[in-house]
Amino acid sequence: MITLSLLATFLSPEAIGTNPAQLLWLLPLAVAGVVVYKTIKLPQITAALLIRESIILLAFLLCLLVLVNIAIFAVTNFMT
Repeated sequence: MITLSLLATFLSPEAIGTNPAQLLWLLPLAVAGVVVYKTIKLPQITAALLIRESIILLAFLLCLLVLVNIAIFAVTNFMT
Protein backbone atom coordinates (compact mmCIF):
# COMPACT_ATOMS: atom_id res chain seq x y z
CA MET A 1 0.00 0.00 0.00
CA ILE A 2 2.84 2.38 0.76
CA THR A 3 4.26 1.80 -2.70
CA LEU A 4 1.00 2.75 -4.37
CA SER A 5 0.62 5.94 -2.35
CA LEU A 6 4.23 6.88 -3.11
CA LEU A 7 3.67 6.20 -6.80
CA ALA A 8 0.51 8.32 -6.74
CA THR A 9 2.50 11.34 -5.55
CA PHE A 10 4.67 11.14 -8.66
CA LEU A 11 1.75 10.63 -11.03
CA SER A 12 -0.28 13.64 -9.87
CA PRO A 13 1.25 17.01 -10.74
CA GLU A 14 1.98 19.58 -8.07
CA ALA A 15 -0.27 22.61 -8.36
CA ILE A 16 1.84 25.77 -8.52
CA GLY A 17 -0.03 29.05 -8.55
CA THR A 18 1.06 32.26 -10.19
CA ASN A 19 1.62 34.48 -7.17
CA PRO A 20 5.24 35.32 -6.29
CA ALA A 21 5.37 33.18 -3.16
CA GLN A 22 4.33 30.04 -5.00
CA LEU A 23 6.61 30.73 -7.96
CA LEU A 24 9.58 30.46 -5.58
CA TRP A 25 8.97 26.70 -5.67
CA LEU A 26 10.44 26.75 -9.17
CA LEU A 27 13.90 27.70 -7.83
CA PRO A 28 14.76 24.19 -6.54
CA LEU A 29 13.76 22.82 -9.93
CA ALA A 30 16.06 25.33 -11.67
CA VAL A 31 18.93 24.50 -9.30
CA ALA A 32 18.51 20.77 -9.93
CA GLY A 33 18.45 21.31 -13.69
CA VAL A 34 21.58 23.48 -13.58
CA VAL A 35 23.53 20.98 -11.47
CA VAL A 36 22.56 18.05 -13.70
CA TYR A 37 23.46 20.02 -16.84
CA LYS A 38 26.84 21.07 -15.46
CA THR A 39 27.55 17.54 -14.24
CA ILE A 40 27.05 16.27 -17.77
CA LYS A 41 28.97 19.07 -19.54
CA LEU A 42 32.06 19.52 -17.35
CA PRO A 43 35.04 17.53 -18.64
CA GLN A 44 36.49 17.06 -15.15
CA ILE A 45 34.28 17.38 -12.09
CA THR A 46 35.55 18.79 -8.83
CA ALA A 47 33.31 20.09 -6.09
CA ALA A 48 34.60 23.66 -6.29
CA LEU A 49 34.34 23.81 -10.08
CA LEU A 50 30.85 22.29 -10.11
CA ILE A 51 29.58 24.72 -7.47
CA ARG A 52 31.16 27.75 -9.16
CA GLU A 53 29.91 26.89 -12.64
CA SER A 54 26.45 26.00 -11.34
CA ILE A 55 26.13 29.33 -9.52
CA ILE A 56 27.21 31.24 -12.62
CA LEU A 57 24.74 29.41 -14.84
CA LEU A 58 21.92 29.76 -12.29
CA ALA A 59 22.57 33.52 -11.99
CA PHE A 60 22.54 33.85 -15.78
CA LEU A 61 19.32 31.84 -16.02
CA LEU A 62 17.56 33.88 -13.33
CA CYS A 63 18.70 37.20 -14.85
CA LEU A 64 17.46 36.08 -18.24
CA LEU A 65 14.10 35.08 -16.77
CA VAL A 66 13.75 38.46 -15.06
CA LEU A 67 14.60 40.32 -18.28
CA VAL A 68 12.09 38.27 -20.27
CA ASN A 69 9.42 38.94 -17.66
CA ILE A 70 10.13 42.69 -17.78
CA ALA A 71 9.91 42.65 -21.57
CA ILE A 72 6.62 40.76 -21.53
CA PHE A 73 5.25 43.13 -18.89
CA ALA A 74 6.28 46.16 -20.95
CA VAL A 75 4.74 44.77 -24.15
CA THR A 76 1.47 43.88 -22.47
CA ASN A 77 1.24 47.32 -20.82
CA PHE A 78 1.94 48.99 -24.15
CA MET A 79 -0.71 46.94 -25.95
CA THR A 80 -3.46 47.50 -23.39
